[in-house]
Amino acid sequence: MPVISMFYGIIIQMFYDDHYPPHFHAKYQDNEAMFDLDGNLLKGKLPKPQTNLVEAWCEIHHDELVANWEIASRKEDGPMYKIDPLK
Repeated sequence: MPVISMFYGIIIQMFYDDHYPPHFHAKYQDNEAMFDLDGNLLKGKLPKPQTNLVEAWCEIHHDELVANWEIASRKEDGPMYKIDPLK
């Protein structure tokens, strides 16, 4: 899965494999979770502080996440956008 952002030990990845809803994956240490593009937790679990960071990052970068999902869903040749980390 392509890494689109990393911050505070959290790795954000996105890959389109013919399933909805649009989503991304967040990994932190041994924890993994899936979030929709509005920052809602769909599956898995992260520690609460890291969940809060992912939700805040998602709110800031919503439009970029949507653009990446569209690129991935069209299976375009070009790479997805790297998204700035939470600062």
